[in-house]
Amino acid sequence: MPYQPHVVTTVAMSASLLLTPLTATAEAPAPTPATTTTATSPATRATTFESQEEMVVVGSRSPASPDQIPGAVWLIDREQIESRTQAGEDLKTVLGKLIPGLDFAPEGRTEYGQNLRGRSPQILIDGVSMTSSRGLSRQFDSIDPFNVERVEVLSGANSLYGGNATGGTINIVTKTPEAGGPHFETRVGATSGFNDHRDFDRRVAQSVAGGSERVRGRLSVAYEENGRFYDGDNREIFPDLAQTDLQDNRAIDVMGRVDINLAEDQSLSLLAQHYDSGFEGDRGVRFPELAEGSLDNADIRGNYDADRDPRTRRKLYNANYHHNDLLEQDFYFQAYYREEDSTFSPFPYYVDDNTAVEFRASEQRTDLGGARALFVAALRDDLDLTYGIDYYHERFNSDQAFFDRDTANATGGLRLATDRTGARYPGYSVDGVAGYAQLEWQATERLKVQGGVRHEHADVDVDSFDNATPDGNSGGRNSYSNTLYNLGVVQEYDSGHRFWSSYSQGFELPNVGAVYDGAQFDIGDNAVDGIKTDQVELGWGYRSRAWNNQVALYYAWSDRALENDNQLGTSIIDEKRRDYGIEAATSRYIGDHWEVGGNAHLTRSEQLGDDGDWHRRDARYASLSSATAFVEWADDDRSVRLQGNHAFDLSDDASDLGAAGDNEIDGFTTFDVIARQRIDGYGTFTAGIDNLLDKQYATVWGQRAAIFYAPAYGPEALYEFQGRGRTFSLGWNMNW
Repeated sequence: MPYQPHVVTTVAMSASLLLTPLTATAEAPAPTPATTTTATSPATRATTFESQEEMVVVGSRSPASPDQIPGAVWLIDREQIESRTQAGEDLKTVLGKLIPGLDFAPEGRTEYGQNLRGRSPQILIDGVSMTSSRGLSRQFDSIDPFNVERVEVLSGANSLYGGNATGGTINIVTKTPEAGGPHFETRVGATSGFNDHRDFDRRVAQSVAGGSERVRGRLSVAYEENGRFYDGDNREIFPDLAQTDLQDNRAIDVMGRVDINLAEDQSLSLLAQHYDSGFEGDRGVRFPELAEGSLDNADIRGNYDADRDPRTRRKLYNANYHHNDLLEQDFYFQAYYREEDSTFSPFPYYVDDNTAVEFRASEQRTDLGGARALFVAALRDDLDLTYGIDYYHERFNSDQAFFDRDTANATGGLRLATDRTGARYPGYSVDGVAGYAQLEWQATERLKVQGGVRHEHADVDVDSFDNATPDGNSGGRNSYSNTLYNLGVVQEYDSGHRFWSSYSQGFELPNVGAVYDGAQFDIGDNAVDGIKTDQVELGWGYRSRAWNNQVALYYAWSDRALENDNQLGTSIIDEKRRDYGIEAATSRYIGDHWEVGGNAHLTRSEQLGDDGDWHRRDARYASLSSATAFVEWADDDRSVRLQGNHAFDLSDDASDLGAAGDNEIDGFTTFDVIARQRIDGYGTFTAGIDNLLDKQYATVWGQRAAIFYAPAYGPEALYEFQGRGRTFSLGWNMNW
């Protein structure tokens, strides 16, 4: 049976994911909508769990029993998301602390390097990929947690939704509208470390839902405004110049959804979202020696003003249709479109033979639209076939603002006025189509075998661009294809034990714009290619009224990789690499009120050197091992939880792989406390303390950034983004 502790619920997921979130259909009964969230005792949770064992898995393209899938999927439910975000954490931080195998969050706008099982995860909203071939690391900067019903995480390489799931798939499921009403949900919250008046974050959100059983809708608005962040030594944290952060950030998320039961066997769901998250402050980095061409001795000052600031704007439109008896088959169809506009911080470049500095800031735009069609056919009582086709079209373009040097020098970089705008990466479009088929055979009542294949073909059309040669590059067309397989078996036992093993493949989309940036070769004769990852996995789970356990061993390998150089260039290289490890979670209920548990991910990333030996992989890319532990007391109205989070140290063998020296990433340990109290008629109150002991540490991303950018783009201190010190949060929410 799958693992389902209070900290994180586990279900099993079929080898292809649902086109739609769970709706009220005969095959997939919707869970009862929550009113004001209540804390539940361990005994109550165990009883509730037994009653939900046969629920159909949400997010599966072919509905399946959660106990009969050869793989581990971690489900973070609404209560867990609500309690931790009201305690001051953002969504990627919540997932990093609750999901074994997923790295701790970088704590900025980016989730760069937040790997899943040592490799990149694909991030979706209701089955629509937030990941594109450009590979920007802002997929979590796309939705307010107020609009999230739950998050499903499938660990391990797969191709269920196409590319970029070499580490797994994270599917963010949005809230569904309730019939009747109107129903209102209100949420407010605040966070501060009490360092000064700038150290103050605030959150407010409101939704209204209602309608009939046939037509129902939900409309919501969520707003968040951050102040400045301070580290464990009470120092103002330097902005993340490389990937941007969330200091002085304002975010608004407007979402509307309508669900329609067209007939007894047909349903339609329509969703529209507008998301805007960007810097709105006047604090920036001052470089007192900028006029001399130096970035040393920088500090943070007010009166900062730039013509281009960090921002993420997204629009998402999603339609899902379901017919449960079309040609005597279950049929799902999805059509979607999204726009994304990502702007980066002004970044310093040494120019004129390193005697001067010029600031530049890029803006990168992606439009992505597509459709998916899927059939599920019962070939016989013990054999099902799931098959379908996917299509997508992606368009990318970008530019770069060059800021006036004289103005920047005169103000130490506090006033950045645009001098001119030029190209950043080549523009391009990608048209992809994929077909897939999956067989599921119920060999015995307790033994299930499944296997499938997916073939994807993509045509790439690159625009002409300037490559620093007299005639430039005229662009060109090429294509690539990938065929991927999966095979798995799962065995259940009446005693509560469950064993599975599987083989699966996923592929990383080629970073088309970055790979072809500055290319001085014929595009048509030099096709990019998907980077394939193979994985084998062996797992065990056990569940009883007192215990919830799950353990998975994995081994993943590939022959190629994306490589970044010191000039911020990207290339696809031949490089054998492997990631292997163990991810585990356990939870023990003690009496009627106590629960203890935790999770761990012990992993190692290696690459094959020219000497024929395996060496620890470059610390810029490898994942850190991590572990958490918690103790919680809860009854029906209140709960208190203490959790510790530890990231282990990491070092690499870069010198054995041709680099000048080895690199190290320092781990850290933090503690969090969250308390909740429900009061009938007044909602639920949440209090939280993050980084309880006020630990001073550099984030994993900050330490990686220092390796990436220093000293080529300035001193290490500019890029070593610090972790936030102790903060206190208060929140209140109510459904009425």
